[in-house]
Amino acid sequence: MHQEIQSEVVVIGSGPAGYSAAFRCADLGLDTVLIERYEQLGGVCLNVGCIPSKALLHIAKVIKDASELSEAGVFFNKPIINIEKINNWKEKIVKKLTIGLSNMGEKRKIRIIRGKASFDTDHSIFVQNKKNDFTIFFKHAIIATGSKPIKIPSFPNDDSRIWNSTDALSLKNIPNRFLIVGGGIIGLEMATIYSALGSKVDIVDRFNVFLPSVDKDMTDIYRKTVEKRFNLLLHTHVKNVDRSKDNNLVVTMAKENKNENVFCYDNILVAIGRSPNVDFLGLEKIGLKLNESGFIQVDQQLKTNLSHIYAIGDVTGFPMLAHKAIQQAHIASEVISGKKHYFEPKVIPSVAYTEPEIAWVGLSEKEAENNNIEYESSLFPWSASGRANASNCNIGMTKLIFDKNTNKIIGGSIVGTNASELISEIGLAIEMGCDAEDISLTIHPHPTLSESICSASEVFQGTITDLLNLKKSLLN
Repeated sequence: MHQEIQSEVVVIGSGPAGYSAAFRCADLGLDTVLIERYEQLGGVCLNVGCIPSKALLHIAKVIKDASELSEAGVFFNKPIINIEKINNWKEKIVKKLTIGLSNMGEKRKIRIIRGKASFDTDHSIFVQNKKNDFTIFFKHAIIATGSKPIKIPSFPNDDSRIWNSTDALSLKNIPNRFLIVGGGIIGLEMATIYSALGSKVDIVDRFNVFLPSVDKDMTDIYRKTVEKRFNLLLHTHVKNVDRSKDNNLVVTMAKENKNENVFCYDNILVAIGRSPNVDFLGLEKIGLKLNESGFIQVDQQLKTNLSHIYAIGDVTGFPMLAHKAIQQAHIASEVISGKKHYFEPKVIPSVAYTEPEIAWVGLSEKEAENNNIEYESSLFPWSASGRANASNCNIGMTKLIFDKNTNKIIGGSIVGTNASELISEIGLAIEMGCDAEDISLTIHPHPTLSESICSASEVFQGTITDLLNLKKSLLN
């Protein structure tokens, strides 16, 4: 059965970018159609990404914290891992949130069409599912189709033991020996989960650093903290993956200019990055331009080269983050409604939800140097934090980077428990153009981890009292 639908706005994809755009358009009084190829709304983030991973990371943290409380006189037995119950609990969380999205869409009177979408013309989209097909005519379109994991062509990708992030989060089994290829955020988070659940984990990365956007002195703290839980093999290349006679995955790897080594694994996770989901959209048919990396080109109002068609989220390129996508969704929707808004954030925070967490925002030292900015960094070790010591999380650091000429904050990073909950203060300070005095004169509650931001600012000013003050105060 074929149906034709007229709409002011059609949104393709219902991840954080897509559902946020559809909801905002509807709130602005625009007749909106939302197209989703899968049964559940929410995209990768809600169904097989951000949310289920955080549920499993919570379990990993509880296991780790319980194992370390013996020093405080509290003893726990070794945890019993029930994969079926963990999966049921994880899926219950996802289901609650996806039902919430569907209800919010219905209350906004958004028409939700299930099926695979492709452009017929620059003002119409064809959608097909198992039962029906649709032609949707629109005034404006928003492309929010997200991204997909990148495969390594030389790997035997038909082997079900070679996973992507979706497979890893489905928690099919807990491998005894587990190799993760890629030392980025996804790889580090999966190592955190599976090592806590009992796997012996190796992470291999071809580069000599991991999380290159973070200053090495901060990632070194993380690396030292986790070295007893899993192996991080940098500057190492996987040369071959094969199957042994006893059906193990046999991996040949080598450090640069060194001899090859062979290891056996039960499962391999490929976490080397993601690419935009645009192949099926028929963009070439309507002349919509991509950049050299295959992402959709947009301006600061998220318009493509066809000014009535917008693109938001992962399809627009790096950083591929849900919170960036949501902000883009709001901007695109408001531009369609007639507002003169622009996507021009000074900074976008990033987080590795590991244990301990790593969060960063703004410029690193290397980026400041590359931009010829005279800068000065200040560090506050969590070993001097009362709350960190009382909470058994005193291995951590808060680092702020200031413009030496203006004293304004231009970047910051945090390694430690709940760094993800602390980094926004630094981001806000950068957006507001705050200097060190603005931060240090903002009274922070005591004892808290957030005090470390204030204290790092005091280190820069030379007013710190919780550490030995090695710097003359800049204050009169």
